[in-house]
Amino acid sequence: MVRLVMILLGVDYLRARWRPLMTVGWISVIVGIGIFIDALDNALYFPITPFALLLLAEGLATLAVAWTGMGGQRTLRYVKGAAFSTAALLILAGHHHGNFILSLIFGTLFLADGLLQIVSAKVVRFRTWRLAMAGGIVEIALAIFFYQPFPTWYVGTVPYCLGLGLMFGGWNMILLAARVRRLAANPAVEREAAAQVASATPRARQRHGNVEWDGPPAADEPALTVHVWTPVGSSKSEARRQLIVDRYIAAVDRNGVISTGHAALESPEGIYISLYPGVEIDRSPDDFTRLLRATPENDVPGVFQPDYATESKAWCPSTVQVRIRNYDPERLRRFWEAYRQDATYNLTHRNCSSTVSRALEAAIEGASARVWQRMGGWRPFVRVLTTPELWVAAQIRKRATTMAWTPGLTLDYARALSMLADPRPSGWVKMARLALKRMYRSRQRWREEEKAAAEGRNPEPADTAGNEV
Repeated sequence: MVRLVMILLGVDYLRARWRPLMTVGWISVIVGIGIFIDALDNALYFPITPFALLLLAEGLATLAVAWTGMGGQRTLRYVKGAAFSTAALLILAGHHHGNFILSLIFGTLFLADGLLQIVSAKVVRFRTWRLAMAGGIVEIALAIFFYQPFPTWYVGTVPYCLGLGLMFGGWNMILLAARVRRLAANPAVEREAAAQVASATPRARQRHGNVEWDGPPAADEPALTVHVWTPVGSSKSEARRQLIVDRYIAAVDRNGVISTGHAALESPEGIYISLYPGVEIDRSPDDFTRLLRATPENDVPGVFQPDYATESKAWCPSTVQVRIRNYDPERLRRFWEAYRQDATYNLTHRNCSSTVSRALEAAIEGASARVWQRMGGWRPFVRVLTTPELWVAAQIRKRATTMAWTPGLTLDYARALSMLADPRPSGWVKMARLALKRMYRSRQRWREEEKAAAEGRNPEPADTAGNEV
């Protein structure tokens, strides 16, 4: 998550605030340790009932406005609201059963994540795979801690989780502050930042006046486009549906042909990023494990496609497109000029999806700071941290970097980042707008009815599709 926050807010914004970030991080770690230690005996000083009531209020409030979201945003709000409400009800249920169920849920989540991280790191062997395996072992140890009843017979489950959350969150904030502090002393970074400001495009400067957009870019609106050919959508024949597998890994059609999908990125400035293997990769089952390793012996020559029109004509149109307004064309151009110098292709380490994801990160660097700069101070930072899509994007990025980027993961990642780069109005704001719009329409209808009654004629049917005010 540290990397994502740096991308979205930009080093310039965070560099000026590294001392408060470091202070808040240490406070969070210390408070988390205190809450965790307090939960080790049966005498809890942590206000568990007020915390559960706040959690329940947040969950119900999220469910109340979830319907105002669009697409994946709506689903995410429902999931968050349901999770918060369920956890709060289990806490309020108290006694042995509620705490026991919570312990099983948290323990299972830690166990599944730890096992998946260890197995994927062992198979893929990316650069920091040993560190990832150590993290997986820690998660399994935490799962065992939640499963076993001692020392509080599950009474301390919630304080344990809150303490761990504060400790991990504080540690991430310390890492973030340490990174931007080191960058503050790098003159090359300062020169680059000055050059970026001087070379900012008129469109980038114009975007600064916008704070939120109520929906994705219009079809005729210039925007960065992430093209994704899903495994099912790009299959030549009807695919055999396999839950999760055909969404994130590969689809197999009725003739036994495997389709893994594809991803590409296109900008209005004419940049098109689409990496293909230049030679056919042997995907026989005997060598499957070896091929998944992100090691140099699996590198093959690659080729970059010229443009979307050529690629879609030779194959088929992309299945899904994710469009983003708030991006930096200059950063994307510099990334592309450097990246295209090496056309190496690796099935898990440097493929079409990882290339698009890296280009997307380069393009939206500093997007949240640009779009929320009118708020000033710490509000952009708080707004980013409290946006659910940040946590979703962080989990997707973690899975992809420890396993492999696939078109399905790139699609979900681009959707989450689009909600951060082009933020939508909060659910309460949208509900207020709808309420005002309905009130306005009702008043208009009442006036028409009163006028019709005074003139002795029937009122015309009300227009229910009116424009928002």
